[in-house]
Amino acid sequence: MKILLYTGLLKLVEKSGIGRAIHHQQKALEESGVSYTTDIKDDYDIVQLNTIFPDSIFVAMMAKLRKKKVVYYAHSTMEDFKNSFKGSNIIAPIFKKWIMFCYKLGDVIITPTEYSKKLLEGYGIKKPIFALSNGVDLSYFSPGVEGGKRFREKYKLSDDQKIVISVGHYIERKGIGDFVKLAKRMPEVTFFWFGYTNPNLIPDTVRESISTAPQNVIFPGYICRDELRDAYSGSDLFLFLTHEETEGIVLLEALAMKIPILIRDIPIYREHFSDGKELYKGSTLDEFQDKIKKILVGKLPSLQNSGYKLVKKKDIKIIGKQLREIYDGLEKEDENFMVEYSEQCRVKTKA
Repeated sequence: MKILLYTGLLKLVEKSGIGRAIHHQQKALEESGVSYTTDIKDDYDIVQLNTIFPDSIFVAMMAKLRKKKVVYYAHSTMEDFKNSFKGSNIIAPIFKKWIMFCYKLGDVIITPTEYSKKLLEGYGIKKPIFALSNGVDLSYFSPGVEGGKRFREKYKLSDDQKIVISVGHYIERKGIGDFVKLAKRMPEVTFFWFGYTNPNLIPDTVRESISTAPQNVIFPGYICRDELRDAYSGSDLFLFLTHEETEGIVLLEALAMKIPILIRDIPIYREHFSDGKELYKGSTLDEFQDKIKKILVGKLPSLQNSGYKLVKKKDIKIIGKQLREIYDGLEKEDENFMVEYSEQCRVKTKA
């Protein structure tokens, strides 16, 4: 069995969660001993697609003509497309039809969570859909004192300076507006937003939030994962104010790095995370502000070990084994296996 992990136009998504997911898949295949190639000219048995660009559609159709199997990773939904880039809400219904067309080209569809699986099923997609986490590389993302020192030295931060970080594109859905509002309320805390988006794609509301941000908000732009690991190690809180996700790889990374975490209380995280158990949740600016202050001064209990126990189940080695089982069932063309294993994935995801 050989997998074609198609990476065409990867540069367009390299700095996004999809780009990171593709690299996770490479690592998962290597860990599980599955032979794979990224060269479309090589022979293969199964093609794995991650983007919804026209080139991926062409590759899927060519694979079908050659009687090859297609695995389509569903990273996007209409729900998480909304409130992102300029005009996204207007074209969201068209986007939904397009991703449905793309995903239906897959013999099976893989999506990161049971939440996103239910959304896709609600679209009327009848193909087998597996809820399988993008995973996190626990061998790489682990806290380190030296990394924290490098981060603080780079940005000239004192040892006692309180640092709150977040990671994401400059889009409304990620909660950047509330992030800036909280920074204005808390001038004694330094806030970092790591990530970048082409200014031509940024809505006016987001542009205004960035341009009016106070001096205690720093926008370093996109940074490599080595620097991000250092930032996790050297910060006091990971603040994730996203309004909608299919999973949120950066949240998994933060859990792996054992940094205190505060997230927005949204549907996707209600089944797996309990407020005050693995992390903290909030819904309003007042709640966020109150919990940030308490976390930073140690008035709320540490939850990092509980959060780490949960993320250990999403280690890239475990994901690789589950991915291999999906390939095996697909190769055997065993429809009963696919249905049963899809249910097993659902149970594992809930566990």
